[in-house]
Amino acid sequence: MELLNREQYEQQVASTREKRMAWWREARFGMFIHFGLYSAIGRHEWVMSMEGISKEEYETYADRFQPKEGCCKEWAKLAKAAGMKYMVLTTRHHEGFSLWDSKVNPFNSVNYGCHRDIVKEFVEACREEGLKIGFYSSIMDWRHPDGAACATDLEARRRFLDYIEALNTELLTNYGKIDILWYDVAQPMATPEEWDSVNRNQRLRALQPHIIINDRSRLAEDFGTPEGKIRVLDRDWEACMTFNDISWGYLDDQQILPYAYSAQRIIRMLNQCACNGGNLLLNVGPKPDGSIPKDAIRPLTEVGTWLRHNGEAVYGKLHPNVISGSWYRGGNGITAISYAEDLKACYLWNWICPPEGYMYFDGVYTKPTKVTKLYTNEIIPFTYEDHRIKLEGLSVNENEMVCVYKIEFEDELVYKPFHKYPQIWL
Repeated sequence: MELLNREQYEQQVASTREKRMAWWREARFGMFIHFGLYSAIGRHEWVMSMEGISKEEYETYADRFQPKEGCCKEWAKLAKAAGMKYMVLTTRHHEGFSLWDSKVNPFNSVNYGCHRDIVKEFVEACREEGLKIGFYSSIMDWRHPDGAACATDLEARRRFLDYIEALNTELLTNYGKIDILWYDVAQPMATPEEWDSVNRNQRLRALQPHIIINDRSRLAEDFGTPEGKIRVLDRDWEACMTFNDISWGYLDDQQILPYAYSAQRIIRMLNQCACNGGNLLLNVGPKPDGSIPKDAIRPLTEVGTWLRHNGEAVYGKLHPNVISGSWYRGGNGITAISYAEDLKACYLWNWICPPEGYMYFDGVYTKPTKVTKLYTNEIIPFTYEDHRIKLEGLSVNENEMVCVYKIEFEDELVYKPFHKYPQIWL
């Protein structure tokens, strides 16, 4: 194929981005799975590096990698139950252990351990549940002999770049349609030119023209990936967060329990992402046998139940110019505001405790026509006077965790808060 220069390539990618990203912008919520040889060790996904384990010693752990049959189906079923729309699997982390039948990298899950193609099982499980499919692919490799030398040795660099491209070519050739290529850690080199990212990525895109690629090959590509925190970018973005705030790979239950996210915290993250034009990619590190730690199952299931009732305020496109904030009144709750894309509706998210009785929403200069409580779909009575909406007859349901009220308007909403923060009086 005839290769484009960087400017031409980025223009070509931009010209197809709207169509390729359409599903992703609607999805808003995905599951990240960090699973590899480090999972069998159970200390951290960077255990090889942090504990200075040699390649030879690390290889002796490979036969411990024994995920049970059907574990990928369990992941996909939980993701579906949690209201997630896509999954991303670490096909090969920095340790260099591939989870597929790689002819390029013999250090893989077919030649060692369980002697199974986990990537194939993952793809089949995602398709069975109707989930979009993402492949995480580390660019850094601690095990490859040229993985460090490529920074200064040009011959080593060429060999290593050929190796990285060959691995990704296998992934994008052997499993049918793949939706996301999720690169990670472009080390030890610092520029896309050193990584030959323009040429590699356009050859890989030729294999899967619809694919979307993240920003971790030293090119901006299709979306940004703030990690460990929710940070709004001026482009498509996805916050990747890990379930225990410590490790991406599996840690034993006692290490997980004090840090596990609650359902309400996950819902809060969904609010911050969806209302600001981003996605939430929430990571789970399966146990050595491939099962999901129990501390993750319940909150994810609770989030899924909540989304079945309130998903309208999360999925799809919300207006990007969100006015959101918080206001305390009598200790009864915290409220954030988000807008529907056409600005003819807004959503009031009320945290901590659903309000009893009534609630005021000040600074509204467009006539409201209808108020609905999303969880129950009940019509909420209201009055509108002096640019203030009063929601009445509100009740508490402990299963809701976060109440969302949809207010519809006869025209585009004009909202001018009376004070610095939105005024929702409880």
